[in-house]
Amino acid sequence: MRTRIINTILGCVSMLFLVSCGDQKQTAEPTKKPNILFIVVDDLGYADLSIMGSSFYETPNIDSLARSGTIFTNGYATCAVCSPSRASLLNGQFTARHGLTQYEGAKSGQAWKDLNRHTKLLPPEYKHHLDQKDVTLPEVLKDNGYTTFFAGKWHLGSEADHSLPTDHGFDINQGGYEKGGPYSGGYFSPFNNPQMKDYPEEKGMSLSMKLAKETSTFIREQKDSTFLAYLSFYAVHSPIQTSQVKWEKYRDKADRIGIAEKGFEMERVLPARKYQDNPVYAGLIEQVDEAVGSVLQILKELSLDENTIVVFTSDNGGVTSGDNFSTNQLNLRGGKGYQWEGGLRVPYFIYVPWMLQEGVKNEVPVSGADLFPTLLDLADIPLQPEHHADGVSLEPLLKGNSIAERPLYWHYPHYGNQGGEPVSIMRKGNWKIIQYWEDGHTELYDLDTDLGETHDLSIEKEALSLEMKKELLVWLESMQTEYAQEDTSWNETAWKQKLEDNRNILMPRLEKQRQEMLSPNWQPNEDWWGSAR
Repeated sequence: MRTRIINTILGCVSMLFLVSCGDQKQTAEPTKKPNILFIVVDDLGYADLSIMGSSFYETPNIDSLARSGTIFTNGYATCAVCSPSRASLLNGQFTARHGLTQYEGAKSGQAWKDLNRHTKLLPPEYKHHLDQKDVTLPEVLKDNGYTTFFAGKWHLGSEADHSLPTDHGFDINQGGYEKGGPYSGGYFSPFNNPQMKDYPEEKGMSLSMKLAKETSTFIREQKDSTFLAYLSFYAVHSPIQTSQVKWEKYRDKADRIGIAEKGFEMERVLPARKYQDNPVYAGLIEQVDEAVGSVLQILKELSLDENTIVVFTSDNGGVTSGDNFSTNQLNLRGGKGYQWEGGLRVPYFIYVPWMLQEGVKNEVPVSGADLFPTLLDLADIPLQPEHHADGVSLEPLLKGNSIAERPLYWHYPHYGNQGGEPVSIMRKGNWKIIQYWEDGHTELYDLDTDLGETHDLSIEKEALSLEMKKELLVWLESMQTEYAQEDTSWNETAWKQKLEDNRNILMPRLEKQRQEMLSPNWQPNEDWWGSAR
């Protein structure tokens, strides 16, 4: 696909990093290595920001950041679930190469059957933590004089594995350990996180603001040095929570817009949310936005904004099925865990203060694996392609130039908790092929004309489908990757009953919960209600 860069100024806003329309001056390139603020939001979908098309969620601070830099409209996570894509952000490799192909803690092989999913295949074993042999972005930056800081969700290993953030190049760790969600203390203080201290004065503070506070403290302490601040939110992962004030705000907004009678429809395996109308999820997103805004404001107050690169992305698509069935991805099919665009495409913004970008939309397909080499390039540190083997530097795109067209690959030989199936995927140009491992069939989509992936062209474009399938299989063979295996005792009757239960029992229960949450008198669990922050 031809590289198309549309220079679109999305608005004249003068908050945080934005210059006003009357003063569009390019900042001089820094004389010292730039600081880096790397922001990852957990499970934030491509359409979960107002800048990306949502009319329900409100994210003014993140929108402002996006309008200040380059918006990559074809930005992808390297996996539809968290741990694999988080590893790729740090090591610059696709999942088939680094081997961490499933979220940490998931069952595989015969143990998978303990979950009574009744699937046709048994998912393979996978690496359960970030490999010590993998050279990471913070390690390279640290070797080049950076002080490195991590806050929030890690989910790439444990202390027992010798795989905490401080084992992979981070000098400081606030809150990162093996858990993938805020399971110990929830989204309000006290958080009971073994890697982060609670303080009495923080009672009622949201977890997102706590992580922002720790990040801001680090930035203040390091204002005269060169730093990487990696802010990895636990939000908006389930179990979703927000404050009473924010729930009321978005419940009333949903009411004004009009609450649909039915909020779910069946995908292949699980019900999927049809609309963005979840007031708790909307409030949780707004809390993240406020936390992001607070850190950006600290950079401005300390006059660090003109020498700090800011990256913003998510680890996978938004949750339409499974978990808390939280959101909908508008014109994209599926969500977290799924093989379609809703599971893989994510918000992806890069702000470089000495480049006049201001809301440039770039349509080149890019990956989370590209951020490692891109940041090295921007910091004038030699690239290390032997380590970030699948990522390429996007600096030419940030300067308005082009990069060579290349395929993007995904390998997920597992079943997702959200309804996804064991697949391998390749995108090349505007074409996307999905290879299914249960029965060997393929799907082929033209993403230029069918972003919602409703029209499978694998038969109509048979020659192209076969050509792309061959290229995908050759690449997978070169990775020496693992595949799901047939369950010789598979019970088809039990599988079909599972699907019927999802339709006839689970979906009505979800509809009831949705209506209750949108009721003016709804009351959630007592352990998190009442905070106004």
